[in-house]
Amino acid sequence: MILKSSFGALKDIAYHLLSHSGDHKIWLLEGPMGSGKTILIKALCELLQTIHIVNSPTFSIVNEYETIHHTSIYHFDCYRLNHLDDAIALDFERYFESGCYCFIEWPSKIKPILPIHYFLISIEIETPTTRNLICTHY
Repeated sequence: MILKSSFGALKDIAYHLLSHSGDHKIWLLEGPMGSGKTILIKALCELLQTIHIVNSPTFSIVNEYETIHHTSIYHFDCYRLNHLDDAIALDFERYFESGCYCFIEWPSKIKPILPIHYFLISIEIETPTTRNLICTHY
């Protein structure tokens, strides 16, 4: 599925993605720096009714947000990981097996430990305010 997104239509895009992701709870977001991965995750978390402010986990690597339904959402930013061992030491696989939503930025850095089933969103920058989203189920 290919979607065109502008920042004004972000909530609609997030709703569409959640509606078409099926049972996938592991979401991989690939795209260049500044493409809007964190902004999209913020919109998704808002629709999933988080009670926490969603921020990029650039320095913490993993953020946990709670929803109004008392479920967790995990947000990963793997950009600063230097080695796969760092992700293993943080027990990423435990999060993946939790059954909770896991939104993962820069997933290529942890590819060997990713689950075999996931929802991949590749973000391409078309203009400063428009993105192409290519979505694939695995």
